[in-house]
Amino acid sequence: MSFFLPLRFFYLFAALVVGFVVAFFLPWLLGPMQVLLAAAGLLVALDALLLYAPSKSGPPLFGRRALGSKLSNGDDNPVQLYLESRYRFGVRVEVIDEIPHQFQRRDVLFKTSIQPGQTQVITYQLRPTKRGEYEFGALNVYAASPLGLVRRRFRFDQNRAVPVYPSFLQMRQYELLAIHNRLTEVGVKRIRRVGQSMEFEQTRPYTSGDDPRNINWKASARRSTGGPADTLIVNHFQDERAQQVYCLIDKGRVMRMPFAGLSLLDYAINATLVLSNIALIKHDKAGLITFSNKPGNTIAAERRPGHLRTILEVLYRQKTQYLETDYELLYATVRAKVKQRSLLILFTNFETLQGMERQLPYLRGLSKSHLLLVVFFENTELRTYLDAPAATTADVYNQTIAEKFQQEKRQIVLELQRYGIQALLTPPQLLTVNTINKYLEFKARGLI
Repeated sequence: MSFFLPLRFFYLFAALVVGFVVAFFLPWLLGPMQVLLAAAGLLVALDALLLYAPSKSGPPLFGRRALGSKLSNGDDNPVQLYLESRYRFGVRVEVIDEIPHQFQRRDVLFKTSIQPGQTQVITYQLRPTKRGEYEFGALNVYAASPLGLVRRRFRFDQNRAVPVYPSFLQMRQYELLAIHNRLTEVGVKRIRRVGQSMEFEQTRPYTSGDDPRNINWKASARRSTGGPADTLIVNHFQDERAQQVYCLIDKGRVMRMPFAGLSLLDYAINATLVLSNIALIKHDKAGLITFSNKPGNTIAAERRPGHLRTILEVLYRQKTQYLETDYELLYATVRAKVKQRSLLILFTNFETLQGMERQLPYLRGLSKSHLLLVVFFENTELRTYLDAPAATTADVYNQTIAEKFQQEKRQIVLELQRYGIQALLTPPQLLTVNTINKYLEFKARGLI
């Protein structure tokens, strides 16, 4: 059904009812009230005729929802609603977009006016926090004429399914910044290179600011004509390329913990997608291994067209499990699948020192053949609680316990470093930036 009666209609007829009640006590009002009732009925009929009059050029009101073929998890995705009026008079419209139930929003209601032949664009944002397929309902547009006694409903774009992928918007942002050497704008540090751990690329004339240690004296002597120092030749180096970078993602129960709507697994997946793209831009090879209590997906480290798309599709399907992670299985998988020395970035979460020590033999085994970076998460809720003033004795006691947990996280970092394993303790919201910083630091130091 497309015919609806707005509040204005009920206000009008409520006033008429009151008038007829008064006319019961004042009979002389009965005649005028009957005239008003007939006039109101004619106005409603006229209003309905205006809204439902047939049009030769199709529906008198057109609308559509414009959004991408997929949504980016954890990001604000723009949604645009286009409305075009073909009525000969201005209409007031109310727009209700039936968004997927996963968003749990009841405020997607917009009111606007559209003049004849005009197009209105309404833009709003949706931020998904879970991967998967989201079902959009209809775009409902309720149109009313200047009389406002009747509303006509139009429905567009019904039953559209849109998948939610790992954060490709964040990936594109970092990609553009990396291409233009502007990663510092999002917190990625400039790393001073230590030593000469880069591959020779070519020679070029010396320019002001070049490292004098890179001067090629033999080449400079061959080109020397007795002129100024601009005939000096320097060796130009490039980063070592074709290094293998594997992201190892723990899908066990420890990665189900939520933060700002996203699970730790989703933070790890988003960071993996961005880091894999950065590694490919830096001419390295990107690979992926997922694991839990049973084998997960394995993508060999490569650098070929379409490889990032393959990683994206695999990451889209990952889900956490409720069981304990099997690190022995991870160790066996890496030994079997990764033959060349590689950078292994392990995304997991350790809450206690004892929990880490149970897995330490396998981590040490991985670090013997590869450069292993263990990335786990700081409990930001504990930090917020510790920063709050203690008002009672119970608060002091609770903050002392919270500080113990925070200290244990730091102790895990020290214990891993004691065995030569790189460790990164990071808040979830800074995971991507901090991981990229570590990757670039390893490349600058020539560790991979």
